[in-house]
Amino acid sequence: MIKFVMCICRHPDMSRKQFQDYWLNQHGPLFQKFADDYKAKRYVQDHTVDTPLNENIRASRGMAQAYDGVAEVWFESEEALIEAMSSPEGQKLSAILLEDEAKFIDHAKSTAFITVEHVF
Repeated sequence: MIKFVMCICRHPDMSRKQFQDYWLNQHGPLFQKFADDYKAKRYVQDHTVDTPLNENIRASRGMAQAYDGVAEVWFESEEALIEAMSSPEGQKLSAILLEDEAKFIDHAKSTAFITVEHVF
C-alpha cells in the first residue's frame, strides 16, 4: 500500500475556516464521487486545529509555518496509481480535481509526494 500525500496551504483569499469547510464539504465529496474510477482505496483529510500548541511545537523546534491540512490518498501499489492516473478516466479526473483545487489551495506553497507507511 502506498499513499499520495499532499501538505496543503489554503488559498490566500480564504480563512482557515472557509478553506476547511470547502475542502470537507465540496472537494471531499467531489473526490469520493470518482474514487473508484481512480482506484483509490482510502481518502483522508487531516485538518489543522487552531491551538496554541501548534505554535509552541513549531517554535520549540525552529520549524516553518504550519500547513492548513494534509490529504492522504491510499493506493494498492505505485503501479496501480500510475495506471489509474494514466487512464483516460484518470486524466479527466486529475483535470477536474486540479480545477477544483485552484479554488481553495495555494499550490505554490503546498507540496505532494508518495509515501509508504511503517506502523510500529
